[in-house]
Amino acid sequence: MDTGSIAWGLTATALVLFMTPGVAFFYGGLVKAKSVISMMMMSFGALGLISVLWILYGFNMSAVGSPTQFAGNPFSDFGLGQLAMGETGSIDLLGATYGATFAIITVALISGAVADRAKFGSWMIFAGVWATLVYFPVAAWVWGGGWIMKLGETLSLPGVIDYAGGTAVHINAGAAALALALVLGKRVGFQKGITKPHNVPLVLIGASILWFGWFGFNAGAEWLNGLANVGIIVVNTLGATAAAILAWMLVEKFKDGKATSVGAASGAVAGLVAITPACANLEPGWALLLGAVAGAVCALAVELKFKLGFDDSLDVVGIHLVGGIIGTLYLGFFAIGTGLFTGGDLGQLAVQAIAAFSVLVYSFVIAYLLGFAIEKTIGFRIKNEDELAGIDTSVHGEEGYALERV
Repeated sequence: MDTGSIAWGLTATALVLFMTPGVAFFYGGLVKAKSVISMMMMSFGALGLISVLWILYGFNMSAVGSPTQFAGNPFSDFGLGQLAMGETGSIDLLGATYGATFAIITVALISGAVADRAKFGSWMIFAGVWATLVYFPVAAWVWGGGWIMKLGETLSLPGVIDYAGGTAVHINAGAAALALALVLGKRVGFQKGITKPHNVPLVLIGASILWFGWFGFNAGAEWLNGLANVGIIVVNTLGATAAAILAWMLVEKFKDGKATSVGAASGAVAGLVAITPACANLEPGWALLLGAVAGAVCALAVELKFKLGFDDSLDVVGIHLVGGIIGTLYLGFFAIGTGLFTGGDLGQLAVQAIAAFSVLVYSFVIAYLLGFAIEKTIGFRIKNEDELAGIDTSVHGEEGYALERV
């Protein structure tokens, strides 16, 4: 492999790793001031824990030898010693590290649904077990030779398209977020407008880091492909995100009378989510339409929690689950050469739907059972009085803004 491709692989790995601190900033700015440490710690805790688990056994689980296999053998190369000693060990380890960054951010995304009310230790237990039972196997299904990757061959239809993680990352995380929101219940005094973002600039910084890192997220794997599709991936990542910002702001303007900076940041994330599975398989014009659809629909979807009565604190469901479904199914209509309106038939839509809803159901069920088990044993939710007093001091003994008094 040429040095340029390897250099891009290293750069993309660093970009995607940087996205998890971006999630921490984005989520941290959205919560109240006395919860910012707790919120950011959930991302940094996931970064530490999932990195270790991926090296020990997660990478081994993320590839299978047969579509009928649930996951790879976690002990086949425990600690990646054999991979390191192979003839192409350096390149293989770089690929493994790139895969780790996806596992990390997927887990971190879930935390936004339980902001202001989750015990840190219980979150860490959930994160490790959920990654083991859900993310590692689903990564094998989608990218590691598993049943989703081979679904088209099995059904004599086009193959499932999920270039960078519409199913494995966003639908997976969004479904788990919905499950945890239901298990932990509503925050004290839950209603529309219960809290406002305590630090809007922090939200915008986080969204900017995410957009910056997303070019590694979407185009990163091209280092294994000779960078053949990098042009269409980067223009689609730019275009869909930009269109989603505009669409979200328009919905806000018509619905509430004002377009907000938090709405613009949320629209950017919604567009990035939707283009993730589709970035290499859409013409740029269709990518713009996808971004506009995702921005508008997600802007409306985040309001559903108030009508349906579940407390998804930071709209992980409305942005990541809904946006992931939109991007994954959209390919069934507009994927280059195989979409219903771009030269194909309903076959592409069929396999996209099977993949999307299978991951959704599996992730939701496991997350719900796991969260319920933790809540009923060691407890997952903090006490109401600690929530009202401030989760940062009660759980971490720190304050996000400790101002000296004179």
